[in-house]
Amino acid sequence: MKTLLLQPDQVDLAAALLSDGQLVAFPTETVYGLGAPIFSADAVAKIFTAKGRPSDNPLIAHLSCMDQVAQIAIEIPETFYRLAEAFFPGPLTVVLQRHPDVPAIVSAGLETIALRMPAHALASELIARVGQPLVAPSANLSGKPSATLSSHVLEDFEGKISAVLEGGKTQYGIESTVLSLLGPQPVILRPGAITLEQIAQVLGCEVAIASKTNETRIISPGMKYRHYAPSTPVRLFEDRSQLLDYAHTNKDQRLLILSRQHEGLEHDHFPLSTQELYAALRHADQRGYSEILLYCDSTVSGDLALMNRVSRIVEREDSQ
Repeated sequence: MKTLLLQPDQVDLAAALLSDGQLVAFPTETVYGLGAPIFSADAVAKIFTAKGRPSDNPLIAHLSCMDQVAQIAIEIPETFYRLAEAFFPGPLTVVLQRHPDVPAIVSAGLETIALRMPAHALASELIARVGQPLVAPSANLSGKPSATLSSHVLEDFEGKISAVLEGGKTQYGIESTVLSLLGPQPVILRPGAITLEQIAQVLGCEVAIASKTNETRIISPGMKYRHYAPSTPVRLFEDRSQLLDYAHTNKDQRLLILSRQHEGLEHDHFPLSTQELYAALRHADQRGYSEILLYCDSTVSGDLALMNRVSRIVEREDSQ
């Protein structure tokens, strides 16, 4: 099977393929997602198989309108509607109680559902034409860097899924903020473009951040399993002089440096930012670099969303 690369005017075909139970990747403002209709358990199961995704890692439901919320969630708190008014459509995912009509596989057997409304015209149109929410984890093989271009999706899934809907480069480059409203205090489970401060301002209360956990129960993607890591070895630096010394000592090696500052660097480099991180990691794998050097200065270290992804990459590297 050859994977089709569909153009933006072929949304109808993408919707027809999804309605037929086939997998279609599509763009959102964060990263590309690998979609299936939420009420088709068989189609949802294909996502886990195609990605090699652990069965206890829940999926996020993507909506095209607020009317779809009540189809997949129950006991919806008033705080959800305040957040939706402020941030929907946009890169915020909210965890609520799952509607019993939603197949358990979507939420890895839990009684919860993670949902969001993507701020991408093609994604919204596609969901509306399918006529139900789409579950759509990032369109990459499990553990690899997420896809921010259609070409990244094809690298991982050529011949394995039916189609990719072309939407150009994604806006934010990292996955959505995930916020749980299940307990007495809102908790950020995964940081993203919507910040703790923005959420706290809307809700008028303190917002917590989940710490790393070894718990077996996961209510959000990105909580337990290591993610985002390339095949190329990665080395982290927090001191610029150490980075320069290492790069100079290994000047005969093919190194790719990710840094906000490029002065004095003798090797190829990419800017270290949320928008460019995954593309840079994939570039290193494609071009056969011997090592990736990540330099986290004080600005990068203060970026909660970016450092969350960097920590996952280095975590995986340290474990190998």
